[in-house]
Amino acid sequence: MRLRSALFSSLLTATFALTGCDDSAAKPEASAKISIEHAQGTTQVPLNPQKVIILNPMMLDNADALHIKVAGVPQTSTHLPAFLSRYSGSEYMNDGTLFEPDYEALSQAKPDLIIAGGRANDAYDKLSAIAPTISLDLDPQHFTQSLSHRTEQLASIFGKEEEAKTLLDKFTAQIDGIKQKSANAGSAMVLMISGGKMSAYTPGSRFGFVFDDLGFKPAATFAESGRHGNVVTSEFILNANPDWLFVLDRDNAIGRTEGQSAQQILDNPLINKTKAWQNNRIIYLDSASLYIAGGIQSYTLLMDKVNAALDKQASAQ
Repeated sequence: MRLRSALFSSLLTATFALTGCDDSAAKPEASAKISIEHAQGTTQVPLNPQKVIILNPMMLDNADALHIKVAGVPQTSTHLPAFLSRYSGSEYMNDGTLFEPDYEALSQAKPDLIIAGGRANDAYDKLSAIAPTISLDLDPQHFTQSLSHRTEQLASIFGKEEEAKTLLDKFTAQIDGIKQKSANAGSAMVLMISGGKMSAYTPGSRFGFVFDDLGFKPAATFAESGRHGNVVTSEFILNANPDWLFVLDRDNAIGRTEGQSAQQILDNPLINKTKAWQNNRIIYLDSASLYIAGGIQSYTLLMDKVNAALDKQASAQ
């Protein structure tokens, strides 16, 4: 399956413009730009911008994978996954929080490009008044296609098209390899645990990747699934009786230490009766990478863990 589907290929068009001095200037300065269609409009952005601010951790994940230089990120309320932890260092400008950018600091910094979206979605208008701003959000109902498209768009701004192709080809191959193994692996549930409560996700939802792309059969379905899933109980999970449980610990992802961990919540007499528990098929995912970031490196880590679990299952049979 080719992720870079025709569904999105028509959305990206590159245009180049010359911005020069006034008529009295002897040598107008040429500045190439590219037109990027994104979640909140279409924006002309400079090619190869030098000072780049990324407010959306998902796009920071992708930029890091493409080795794109970043000048600043939110730091004050961001619990970045381990592979992005260096962006919490003092050499990177602190641009505020995930929800509220530091507009004054950004204005003084005079960035060439701001990549917003995500939790900073509502800040778009104010950010656009500071510098060219794009919101490269994903479509959960077409997750891998939109992840591929957004990665290609990001690469096109920085001349990283070949790097993006290599990255996405590897990503596609990893998905295809797991789908071959998951076809007969049984049913699954994706749970997020937060504040002692459990929520389940369905195909086509925020964490539907396990079903939509990796090919696991859902043990239960819901009419719809919001960003925080559908609240479920231990009784519901036992009745669904999944072969696999994929678990995100939201408290751990956001740095909340009070209360019980996901492992403690699930260790109860009802969950203990499920096939997932009895066969040791409960997979605790890297919650910080998926809940806070959620870009191509985050989902590569998820697939590494799933692939290892499937291989372990196959060797035990």
